[in-house]
Amino acid sequence: MQLDKLVRFHKAVGDATRMRIIAVLKKGPLHGQAIAHKLGLKPPTITHHMTKLREVGIVYQRRDGNTIYFYLDEPRLTKLANSILQLGQESEHPSADLEAEEKLKIVKNFFSLDGKLTQLPAQEKKRVIILAYMIQHLKRHHIYEEQELNSYIQKYCEDYATIRREWIMHHFIYRDGNTYQLNPEEMWPASF
Repeated sequence: MQLDKLVRFHKAVGDATRMRIIAVLKKGPLHGQAIAHKLGLKPPTITHHMTKLREVGIVYQRRDGNTIYFYLDEPRLTKLANSILQLGQESEHPSADLEAEEKLKIVKNFFSLDGKLTQLPAQEKKRVIILAYMIQHLKRHHIYEEQELNSYIQKYCEDYATIRREWIMHHFIYRDGNTYQLNPEEMWPASF
C-alpha cells in the first residue's frame, strides 16, 4: 500500500466525530438525518464528515428513492487499519529470489555504456531492480525539491516523471507536495 494512502486514511479516521460515525454505521446503514440525530449533530456536519470518509473509501452510499443511505465498508476499513502493521515487514516481492549476478546482468541489459536507461523493463521483478539501482545514490534523510530530484533522474533517463511515479508506487520514496524523501529501506521491495 502506498504510504500517502495510509496517511490519508489515518487523517480521515483521526477525528472524534468520524470515529463516532464509524461506530454508528457498524450497526448497519443509515441515512444522513438518522446519523445526525443519533450523534446530536446538524446534517451539514454529517455531510462534511461523510465526504472525508468516502474519499478514503471506507464509506459508500446507495440511493433508495429520495434517501441516500450510508454503508460502512468493513473489509476495506479492516485492511486499511491493519496495513500499518505491514510496514517494515519483509517483502515477498518477485525479485527477492534473484541472485546478485542475475541482478547485475539485468542492470547491464537495460543501461547503455554511458549509464543511460535504454528502457524501463515491462516485467515487474526487473523493473524493481532497475529502480533500486537508480536510487542508490540518493541521500538518506534528505528532503529533495522536485527540480533537484528531476535533475538526479535525468542523469539516467529523460522521463523523470515516470521514474518518480514508479519510485512512489514501489515505496522507494515518499512525496509530500513538491518535496520527496527516501522511505526507510525496510519499506522498499526486496530488490537490488
